[in-house]
Amino acid sequence: MAYTARELQQKYDRFARWYDWCDLIVEVLGAARGRRALLQRARGKVLEVAAGTGRNLPYYPPGCDITAVDLSPAMLEVARRRARRLGRPVRFALMDAERLAFRDHAFDTVVSTMSLCTIPHPVSALREMARVCRPDGRLLFLEHGRSDREWLARWQDRTAEKHARQLGCYWNRRPLDLVREAGIPVVTGRKAVWGIFHLIEAAPLLKT
Repeated sequence: MAYTARELQQKYDRFARWYDWCDLIVEVLGAARGRRALLQRARGKVLEVAAGTGRNLPYYPPGCDITAVDLSPAMLEVARRRARRLGRPVRFALMDAERLAFRDHAFDTVVSTMSLCTIPHPVSALREMARVCRPDGRLLFLEHGRSDREWLARWQDRTAEKHARQLGCYWNRRPLDLVREAGIPVVTGRKAVWGIFHLIEAAPLLKT
């Protein structure tokens, strides 16, 4: 099952103050390297969806005009404090990834990291991200998902429901397949760390 947006908001509001500490192992395993590699491709007006505690903020190139949205007020407050420490101007807004309150083609780059595992209807959210991105822009994703090592993938499948109880994260989803299911053309896609981390660059133009 997938948790509702309200349930997820409550979970992340309760957990926000400890999130970065508990997420350290994910950063060390490869998320930090993935963020650095992926976000160097961001340009112009940037929308970050499901921005969480602002983990991505140190990695954006200078000159990016960043808007960051998330479902959890408590997570956004941590992100605000991080932006202030970095001296980085960022606009923050409380928003559901499946209902982005922006006009079509409003951004040059749309970013989402470690979110497709948790969003209740990820394909709907992906289509929203494509909608608000310029036709000549880019969608950038760093996700964790089902491994391409079968022994590990089977273990992820067995433990997915138990793992999701904490923060609604289903770690056996298939990010690349979700992007394709949303009808978004993939430009590049590669995996790292036993096939768990997925770095994806996609074009915003939805296939019809």
